[in-house]
Amino acid sequence: MKLSFTTLGCPEWELGLIIRRAAEYGFDAIDFRGISGEMNIYKLPAFAEQARTTKDEIRDAGLRVSCFSSSVHAFSSEKLEQNKAEIEAYAKLCTLFDTPYIRVFGGGIGSTPREEAVAQIVRNFEELGAIAKAHGVKLLLETHDDWTTCADVSAVMRQVDPEAVGVLWDLHHPYRKAGEQPDATWAALGEWIAYTHVKDSIVRPDDSEKFDYCLTGEGDIPLVAMHQLLRDKGYEGYYTFEWEKKWHPTIPDPEVAFPHYVDFMRKLER
Repeated sequence: MKLSFTTLGCPEWELGLIIRRAAEYGFDAIDFRGISGEMNIYKLPAFAEQARTTKDEIRDAGLRVSCFSSSVHAFSSEKLEQNKAEIEAYAKLCTLFDTPYIRVFGGGIGSTPREEAVAQIVRNFEELGAIAKAHGVKLLLETHDDWTTCADVSAVMRQVDPEAVGVLWDLHHPYRKAGEQPDATWAALGEWIAYTHVKDSIVRPDDSEKFDYCLTGEGDIPLVAMHQLLRDKGYEGYYTFEWEKKWHPTIPDPEVAFPHYVDFMRKLER
């Protein structure tokens, strides 16, 4: 089992601490989603003029970069040129760091009818995916926002280049927000799933429409069954801990949540 985490979970850590703690806690890789307030990390010296030094530091710690998580919303045609530039920047980093994936969001579709929204995001993926593919990289559409259900995601995936675009299965969102059972999600999307995000939550006792994030294994997301499903289906990708400390500052600190996650997942592995 390969374990990674997104830096969304440690927004106060500087790069050196991120690398040291990743190795100390027993992770295999890091998924970069911002550092110290800068979400587009290609703008940082450590991933620009100092990128080769950073690569060596990560490698020397026994780690890899599993993914670069972008802020791109692929549905947006208004920001297509901006998104293309962002994908180009991350694709160049992927080449340097031997990283196969760039995460993208689908984004909100507003009042656009679903059929039109699918056609629009497919057109945008033709351009965005071509940039990634030219660098030997694949974009990963996350099951998130207005592209959470397997039906909506599969409608896109049936029309894009599978060598340029894959699926990031956020194990939480389709189950919690769309009420999908994991086997249904896999049945619809399994052939495209290349990466996963893992997090746990529990429904609030006073409001079944709301939930709170909690330490891995302490909520009611069926993570044990999900892991078994993925293992049975031959999944060999990363299990990436997405601890949203950046957006939910009151949840436990990464010093607690990160080693807890590794311990939980290694027990599943055994």
